[in-house]
Amino acid sequence: MADPDATTVPDFRRMPLAEAVRWLAENGEPEDPRPDIDTASLTRRFPRLAHVEIADLRIDGPRGRRVPARRYRDASAGASGRALVWVHGGAFIGGHLDMPESHWVALELASRGIPVLALDYVKCLGETHFPEPSDEVLAGWRHAVAHSQELFGVPASEILLGGASAGGNLTAGATARLRDGGEEVPAGLVLVYPVVHPNGPEASAVVDPDSPHGALSLNFVGSVAALADPHAFAALGPARGFPPTLVIVCEKDGLRPSGEAFARQLEEAGVEVTLHLELGADHGHINEPADPTALPTVEAIARWTRGTR
Repeated sequence: MADPDATTVPDFRRMPLAEAVRWLAENGEPEDPRPDIDTASLTRRFPRLAHVEIADLRIDGPRGRRVPARRYRDASAGASGRALVWVHGGAFIGGHLDMPESHWVALELASRGIPVLALDYVKCLGETHFPEPSDEVLAGWRHAVAHSQELFGVPASEILLGGASAGGNLTAGATARLRDGGEEVPAGLVLVYPVVHPNGPEASAVVDPDSPHGALSLNFVGSVAALADPHAFAALGPARGFPPTLVIVCEKDGLRPSGEAFARQLEEAGVEVTLHLELGADHGHINEPADPTALPTVEAIARWTRGTR
């Protein structure tokens, strides 16, 4: 999350997790104070985004909820023949469709001929835990598959799934759930600085629940026993049956070991995998369009998406 205005809201990165979760559950996520991440500002900075058409959707989800979603298409761009369902991060407690990691990334990919359906999902606040956010990602994915021509103009067999950080966790886990449930897996999987182990910094299943990352993982799944669920943390299960996968990790990211270990696991299982290291980048860099490492990551996603068959 971006730096909040300290005069109105707390800085969640410096708060104990339990306090941050309580504050967010009671008050909702504060507005991002950055003045240059709205569509008009992004288009002024990146004129190529001007022709992207945006449509907000609400998809029927589990438990009577509606899954917020947003479709991006650019009829003037050279069609790639592929589409992407994209899921933002936010430590499972924050994030939304307007954050650059969702909105700007989707605009950029659509402007390159890759239509995008960006998904939001319920956050792990209060009594909400896995599998609820995963269920909503799956609902969005199934909607995209069922309406592929209407949404994207491509067949369902050409839709990829991907996400960043917590979104990478959710999309990897959703892929495992699709595989294990006998459903078709995506045409490809895009994981940007993913966290697919309960202990991301050590790429391990051994968790200290009092550590910052251990506390986030425990808050995500809701119990110590659930930390071992391979659908919550895809690296704990078999990698066989995964589609071609792009894993992007960042040079300066403390969670880099999780993505690198999962890429090795996929390769050892015979999955076609590409590991891309973004030099100079840190975790969350594609949530800041002005970061010089952000656009190269988006371009790497676009190249891989267009080239993978």
